[in-house]
Amino acid sequence: MSLFASIPSPHWRTAAWGAAVITGVVTPVAVMLFAVHKPLASTSGSIFSLGLMGVGILAAAATGRFWVGVRLALLNAGGLLVLAMTLGMAKPAHVVAAGAAMVVAGISFAARGALFTKTLSERAWLMALFVVAGEGSVLLIAAVFPGALPDWFLALLPAQWASMAILSAVTGAGVWVAAPPLIALAGTAATTLHAAKLRLRRWPYLLMFTVWLGLSSLVYFWHPPPI
Repeated sequence: MSLFASIPSPHWRTAAWGAAVITGVVTPVAVMLFAVHKPLASTSGSIFSLGLMGVGILAAAATGRFWVGVRLALLNAGGLLVLAMTLGMAKPAHVVAAGAAMVVAGISFAARGALFTKTLSERAWLMALFVVAGEGSVLLIAAVFPGALPDWFLALLPAQWASMAILSAVTGAGVWVAAPPLIALAGTAATTLHAAKLRLRRWPYLLMFTVWLGLSSLVYFWHPPPI
């Protein structure tokens, strides 16, 4: 599936790809290599979420093609998973659930990049980079300093939704923990793709904002039933 949009100039495209490599590949690898004071499994959600987001959003924004962002995001996540297991992380407790979480997250992130291209043309990657830098910083803070950020704030971030779903699959926390963030990611992806196809430039963002608040509430107020 391709979302027709203006293709950035070579200058903008080069900068966008460079940003994607730094935020989606170099940073997660650096975290895995140097954050040795915490088990990789405990930070896996943040690492894979950052990899999916950095590559997915920026690749889609650089090319204007939704599926390019999805494929590259998943390819990057696969490489990060192999590296993490090489460094000592155990095989995910629920392989299928981990794969599903990464696919849904990759689709959601790439959809946002495609929407940015639709509305911002060749400068879409700047907005994408702003989103990745902001949410990525929160991911790393939440991973390194658990409890430092309030739950209501974390519940607002799609990157944190992806982190929660992936971490649940890797550690085996259970489907009830992963269900709300997965539903939120899927809902965001569907709404964003719909908005990207609309011709109007303004009100699709209002639609996304409304859906985003509703899905954030789902993530925040959901309480898993007792086992």
